[in-house]
Formats: sequence, C-alpha cells, structure tokens
Amino acid sequence: MESLIVITALVIGGSSGIGLATAARLHAAGDTVHIAGRDAARLQAAVDEQPGLVPHRLDAADAPALVSLLNELETVDRLVVTLSGNTGAGTFVDLDIDVLRTAFEEKFWPTVTAVKSAVKHLSGHGSITLVGAVTARTGMPGTAGIGSLNAAVEGLVAPLAAELALIRVNAVSPGYVDTPWWNMLPDADRRALFDSVAAGLPTRRIATADDVAQAIVLLATNPSMTGTIVEVDGGAHLTA
Repeated sequence: MESLIVITALVIGGSSGIGLATAARLHAAGDTVHIAGRDAARLQAAVDEQPGLVPHRLDAADAPALVSLLNELETVDRLVVTLSGNTGAGTFVDLDIDVLRTAFEEKFWPTVTAVKSAVKHLSGHGSITLVGAVTARTGMPGTAGIGSLNAAVEGLVAPLAAELALIRVNAVSPGYVDTPWWNMLPDADRRALFDSVAAGLPTRRIATADDVAQAIVLLATNPSMTGTIVEVDGGAHLTA
C-alpha cells in the first residue's frame, strides 16, 4: 500500500481576501492548509466559509509566536505571505514619514520575519510566495510611499530565490483587486472608482481575489518557477 503524501501549506494573512481565496484553492487541490491572521472573528468566518482550513490566531510581526506556530507544524511545503496595509499612499510632499514607517511595520517587516522564521521549516523542495503590488513599478503619482513598500517586498524575490535554492521563491504583483482592502471607502465611492479604473484596462474588469489566488497557486506549486514576479493587473502596465 502506497503511503499518503501530505502537503502542508501555511497562508499568513489567510483569513480574508487574496489569502483566503488562495487557501481555498490549495485546500481544494488536496493540501492541508493552515491559515494565520490577527482577527479571531475573521478567522472563524473564514473557517465557516471554507471548512477544512486550520485557523491560527497570529500577529505575523510577533516573531516568537510565529516560531511557536512553525515548531508546531514542524514542516511546511508551501509558505504564502499575503499581508497587506492601506497606509502610505498620497502625494510625496505631503506624505507623513511616520505613516510610511507604519506601513512598513504592517507589511514589509512581518513579511521578512515570516520568511526568515520559516526557512528552516520548509521542506527541501518547498516554496515561498509573496504578494507585492504593481505600484512597485508603475510610476503613478501619489504612490511613492506605498510603491516603495511593495518594491521592498518584491525586491526579496530574486536574491532569495538564488540564495535559498532548492526552495523556490516567487511573488504575485496585483493591480486593483476587489477585496476588503478597499473597505475604507464607502461602497458607492468604491464602485465608482472600480468602474472608472476598469474602463481604462484592456480586460475592462477589476480583478477578484480568486484571480490573484490562481496566480499564487501556480507559483506555489509549479516546480520550474522561481525568482519570478507575476503581474495580475488587468493589463494596467500596457496603458501606463
């Protein structure tokens, strides 16, 4: 009788949006999927929506707590880090440097902490998949702060892919995505913004969380992809 191969995935930021969509796809593919997030209510809602996911309450910036979780899991085959923040946007001359520091504390440093803590727990042919954003390279006015944040995240990919081989390291770089990230806007304003943006995209649509999750799962599972950043932006880079 053949032994059952168990693939363990850990999705940090997996309680909503892109992270939850990714966790659902990995679980549907047969992985044992652990999701980690700070908000207990959102974790419970995620498990209610996607039974079979294993929830863990975790602040990714808390290195000791992260190490404790990784020790509990022992081995991770796929690490996906989908942390996000909605601070750091705005014109450069008006940008509050302390706000930008906070943005890095919310996304960049927890991403670094997660990857650094997980490396020794990753299986020999494991994968790390990060999430940046196209603001890293679009040159859009008002995105110098948040663009530098995402450039810092995406800047980890190539050197780590070379340094950590055989572990594969990749990232997805989304454009506009209809996720809870936009909940800071009233619904009518959000819809108006999305309609306006979609009209200028070659795809004529705003991406869903699942659109981005498809790309993440490709990078996390394809054994020949490493050092790669995949843009999921509806073709925005063609119109910039």
